[in-house]
Parts: sequence; C-alpha cells; structure tokens
Amino acid sequence: MFTADAKTLNRIEPAVRRVLIVDPNAASARLLQDIMKSLGAREVVTEADESRALDHARELEPGMIFTERTGPRLDGEQFARRVRRSNLACRRAPIIMVTSEATASSIKGARDSGIHEFLRKPFTAGDLFKRVENVALKPRDWIEAVGYVGPDRRRFNSGEYAGPQKRSADKPKTAGEAAAAVKDQALRILAASLAQFDSDPMQAVRASKQQAATLKALAVKTGDTRLAVAAAGLEGCLAQGAPTKAMLAEPINALLALAPPEAQLARAG
Repeated sequence: MFTADAKTLNRIEPAVRRVLIVDPNAASARLLQDIMKSLGAREVVTEADESRALDHARELEPGMIFTERTGPRLDGEQFARRVRRSNLACRRAPIIMVTSEATASSIKGARDSGIHEFLRKPFTAGDLFKRVENVALKPRDWIEAVGYVGPDRRRFNSGEYAGPQKRSADKPKTAGEAAAAVKDQALRILAASLAQFDSDPMQAVRASKQQAATLKALAVKTGDTRLAVAAAGLEGCLAQGAPTKAMLAEPINALLALAPPEAQLARAG
C-alpha cells in the first residue's frame, strides 16, 4: 500500500486543492479521483468532453489537470494547447497526460503541446504521486512563444522515456552562461514573434510582453544598461493598447541588435 508522508502532502496541497480530470473512461477517471483525494484534493471535477472541460477549467480554476490522449470527444494534445493559449486563470497549471498510448511519438506530441508530465496506464499510486510531486514542487521555466506555449521542454521529465540525450541541455552552467542562454532564448522568441505576428497576433503580443519582462529583469541582474533601455522601449510600445506589427518592429529590432554577431547571423539564416 502506497503512503505519502504528511510533510510532503502539506507541500503539494496548494497544487492539488482543485483538480480537473479529462478522461472518457469512467473507471480510469474514478481511480484518478480517488487517488487525488487521498493526496489532499478537496474538489475534483471529471469530464469526458474537451469543450466542456474548458468550461470547467474556467469555473474551477484547477491547480492541476489530468487528461487522456484521445477519446470520442477529446484530443488531449489539442486540449492542452487550447488551455495554454487561452486567457484562463489556470493556463499555466501543470497538465499530466495519463494514457495507454505510450509511444515515442505520443510522448513527443504531449511534450510539444505543453504537457508537464506523461504517465502510462496502467499505473500505481506511487507512479502517480511521483508525477504530482514533480510538477508541484519542482516548477519549470515557462516559455511564452508563438510556436510553443508551456513549460520548458528541455526539462520534460516523462518517466516513460529514456531515449538518447534526454537531458543533454541540462548540464550545469556558469552564471554568465546562464544569463547568455536566457538572453538568447528571449531574443529568438522576439524574432519569431515579429515574423509570425500575422498568423497569431494575440500570442505574438503576449510572447513579446513576456520576453520584454524577462530581458528587463536580466538587465537589472547583470547591470546591462543598453539592454535595460531597449527592453523598456519594447515595454513602452506594448503599453500603448493593441500594438501592430509595424509598431513592434522598431523596439524588437533594437533588442535583436544587442545579440552577439554570431547569433545574429544564425538567426538571419
């Protein structure tokens, strides 16, 4: 019989207080519900339909979401993308995909749709608890781009996948290397936001706001005055209501000009 210690249960309680389970299999949903209640969940809502699940997500504001991969009226990957790209209060809540379809392609699809963790059916209470503990106590960096919205994919931690170079990007970095990596990623996202503005203007603006804030914080931390001024310029532009692509071009290009020459060449290519 699996038991979790009281200290850990207290630590995960805020995340599991309200839970949404999206699964067309009633028995599977009931099992998840029972386990989550044993872990401290106070309110658990189950749903089989993707559209109704989004309505529940809006009303419940869950701290954690579970979803199957497929069902008669459910596409788990699409559901995750809809949550991530929405204006829901829970858009950043951990999402765990629980499914018997544990292939390399399904795991990659889950990761690329913004899923935090992947759990294969059948599973034990201990297996589930490991995933819950991971997402509740080990938050990952949030990526707000245009092509992808969700937790940092480089730290995707599916217990089912043990492929080559799973964590090749997770090597320890010096403070300087870490700062350079943050800056490079933010600038890449800004370049993509400008290039893809016409296809998804709302997400392009949201991604630009996130990167402006990231670069401003980085500038303060590293004492980079030029970066601080350029980031403030983008923030000022974004504060002017609904910016157009033409309005964003100047402040974003001013930031891109601060990238190292080799990075500018790579981005141009």
